[in-house]
Amino acid sequence: MANILSSRSLEFAQTLVRMNTVSANSNLELIDFVRDHLAGLGVRSRLTYNADKTKANLFATLGAGKPAGVIISGHTDTVPWDGQDWSIDPLSAMVQDWPQASLREDGEIQRAEARLYGRGAADMKSFIAIALANAERFMESTSPFAVHFAFTYDEEVGCFGVRELIADMKDQGVKPLACIIGEPTNMVPAIAHKGVYRYKCCVRGKEAHSSLTPQSVNAIEMAARVVSRLRDMADGFENSEKRYEGFDVPFSTASVGQFHGGIADNVVPRDAEFRYEFRNLPTADAQLMQKEVVAYAARAEEAMKKVAPDAGFSFETICEVPSFLGSAADPVTRLAQRLANEDRTTLVAFGTEAGLFKNAGIPTVVCGPGSITQAHQPDEYVSLDQLARCELFMHGLANTQEIR
Repeated sequence: MANILSSRSLEFAQTLVRMNTVSANSNLELIDFVRDHLAGLGVRSRLTYNADKTKANLFATLGAGKPAGVIISGHTDTVPWDGQDWSIDPLSAMVQDWPQASLREDGEIQRAEARLYGRGAADMKSFIAIALANAERFMESTSPFAVHFAFTYDEEVGCFGVRELIADMKDQGVKPLACIIGEPTNMVPAIAHKGVYRYKCCVRGKEAHSSLTPQSVNAIEMAARVVSRLRDMADGFENSEKRYEGFDVPFSTASVGQFHGGIADNVVPRDAEFRYEFRNLPTADAQLMQKEVVAYAARAEEAMKKVAPDAGFSFETICEVPSFLGSAADPVTRLAQRLANEDRTTLVAFGTEAGLFKNAGIPTVVCGPGSITQAHQPDEYVSLDQLARCELFMHGLANTQEIR
């Protein structure tokens, strides 16, 4: 028998999906909705803002006065849908059965799967909505643990908001026992993911007519040398790094995502720019990888400066999202397995805020409804069965008497 999702949780999920919280936009509509709902229950929320106060994190404690608590965490921003081939309005929050035809080619009846469609349905507004819909249950619980809601901004562009939330939490003396992050894992607890480290490199050369190349420094060619070095590093990871089985790609990776430079065929380019990333295993150090790139560029820079003293390389950090490594033996992992009725654990390829919570000394696990294969895609969706499993997870958390 299929699990049944409450109408209240579905209504909350649809409400949040209909809010446009693409990372380039403000998330305050969603944060204000959560704050106002909790205020109606007598719960005070604490907000921490970005520099221009267009975005905010929300932290709230349900069951205040209990000695310790468990964080339920999710990010409020979504990726954009520009250029994607959606068959529906990405903000429609439509519920529809799939497949619509109920008869397979072999004549057997095919059970339809009810799905919630829309940007953020899987990643990860539905998880936030189900937590919010069960706020009263957490408040009325006889569990000895409080539940903390921690909802963040700008996860999709570098996990920027959560850093402010964690710092504020420490300032307030909040010391949670554990953290559960509801990224889409099909309700299978995830105990590890890679880090995501992105950088921009700007190269300044010296322009000249292309007939006078010895009098110039070609920024594109110098940039290409560093790009080639990155490719060599990537090959080295694939060929030599100790495998971490369980990941889709069981070694660290390096890749260049953007490259720009030059103004005309007959002008030696003065400027070039490229962006690249490392996705490191939890057992590898991405910052050492970056130091290797910077050192290589510094050696190449010596010859550049002989022609033009102001030529050289500059590097800018775009984001540094640490890897996450938990354990199947961690009490929070075992708790998530019991609540999700799952014997398994998994590893995920995508980055989350888990490494930041873990590095703050908070035992963490990633477990939420839906699949990452639906996230960021046209016609993003999550099945109502997955949402119902998540709701049962929340019910179990409200009744939890110990974390072991």
